[in-house]
Amino acid sequence: MSKSLRHPELSEKNPYWIERHRYYELKHFCLQYPLWKKMYEAIDGASRRKEDLGTIIQVSGHSDPTERAAEAMLYLSKKMDMVKKAAEDSDKLLAEYLIVGITEGWSYDVLKARLEIPCGKDTYYDRYRKFFWLLDKERG
Repeated sequence: MSKSLRHPELSEKNPYWIERHRYYELKHFCLQYPLWKKMYEAIDGASRRKEDLGTIIQVSGHSDPTERAAEAMLYLSKKMDMVKKAAEDSDKLLAEYLIVGITEGWSYDVLKARLEIPCGKDTYYDRYRKFFWLLDKERG
């Protein structure tokens, strides 16, 4: 027996509508956030080898480990900042919940049970849609 995937469909009349496959692209982009954060925190410019940083980003070929580490940190922070900015622009009060929900794949019900999100389901998912709409504009 196969499982059918639920595809989130939003009316094209909705102000936050984006094409379904673009939504999935952005969603998978955001699901990498915990990995970016972990890599960012792990970078130690004094001990990183070029080969290690090459798995994070395409380094510029500089031999200075501090410079390579700074480049990697800048690359990762730009991605994380893009997600944070979209969340804050969606709703300043719900930004932290949006970031956790979107980057960890948590539903509203999980956010309500674990973090006591201070809004209703309709409000959360409206801001959730707005988040992806803003991120779509930011990423171009």
